Amino acid sequence: MAGGKIITLNRKARHDYFVEETFETGIELVGTEVKSIRQGTVNLKDSFCTIDQGQIYVEGMHVSPYEKGNIFNRDPMRRRKLLMHKREILRLFGLVRQDGYTLIPLSLYFKGAHIKLELGLCKGKKLYDKRADIARRDAKRDMDRAMKQRIQ
Repeated sequence: MAGGKIITLNRKARHDYFVEETFETGIELVGTEVKSIRQGTVNLKDSFCTIDQGQIYVEGMHVSPYEKGNIFNRDPMRRRKLLMHKREILRLFGLVRQDGYTLIPLSLYFKGAHIKLELGLCKGKKLYDKRADIARRDAKRDMDRAMKQRIQ
């Protein structure tokens, strides 16, 4: 992520996948969605990206309807177009088709006045990989605790 105020993170993505590479993309939104996102009512938990006819879309991203939006509100679960260069989309399409990668939204953040989505090129983790990560994290926490007590 280049910088800016983080709106939401997809914490489950880093638990379930190895993130090989990240990309910054723009996202096509309507006005009431932007207002709703500014309030922080967005969820990336079960979202994923698909490539269809040379365009890349995010699906499963839930943006709650804006409370004062009345008739201008859209479907909260609609698929939203991501804005990337054609060359990048074609490269990602090749990797997803051949190498078994998945495109997962990792975070949503502000960059200036624009809303950006951090997209990860990911490979799925097996159960033993997840267990190893948890064991590594627990060991690091125990070492940090021991060092802190030793210093005091």
